[in-house]
Amino acid sequence: MFLTVTQSLLMGFLATLKLFTLTLVFALPLGLFICFGSMSRFAVIRYPIKFLIWIIRGTPLLLQLLIIYYGPGIMGHNVWGSKDTGRFIAALIAFVINYACYFSEIYRGGIQSVPIGQYEAGKVLGMTNGQIFRRIILLQLIKRIVPPISNEIITLVKDTSLARVIAVYEIIWNGQSFIKSAGIVWPLFYTGVFYLVFSGILTLLFRYIEQRLSYFR
Repeated sequence: MFLTVTQSLLMGFLATLKLFTLTLVFALPLGLFICFGSMSRFAVIRYPIKFLIWIIRGTPLLLQLLIIYYGPGIMGHNVWGSKDTGRFIAALIAFVINYACYFSEIYRGGIQSVPIGQYEAGKVLGMTNGQIFRRIILLQLIKRIVPPISNEIITLVKDTSLARVIAVYEIIWNGQSFIKSAGIVWPLFYTGVFYLVFSGILTLLFRYIEQRLSYFR
């Protein structure tokens, strides 16, 4: 029984890992674009993006999942269908939008924490804004945002469990299924081992990254 449960949870964890990885792949760069938009000098760009960030950060991710998945169907356009792929894509879109908005605020804080004098020094040296960002700001930005970004990423590991509300078969869904099928509850608690191990690996990875970036001290 233990082997059967472990195999089932591993399959669920692969779905969890897929959702986690794809969320980061899309949310990290999208967050940077949202950050630039929220810092734009043009009000027509800045205010709508700030409003979007306020909405996303002010409402639960669970509610956003439900709206993105069920919303189109309520309006008469069931774009996701009833298959597993559609549910997964809906969950992925919800996670990407949510985390991109959180990442954008982390990026913004990191950029604004760099002293203005460094921008002015780059201008004196004849650099363009793009060159200043790439050669002066970027490495310092990475150093400053690693701790808060790492916290959000570890939170993402646990938040993937919310995808089960729209029937995405992630690890907790698989663990809970044994309650009905076999009348046992321990597989549900066993899922915590997978989360702890994965979070521990990420913690060690980010600790290593912070040490590698310690040359800014």
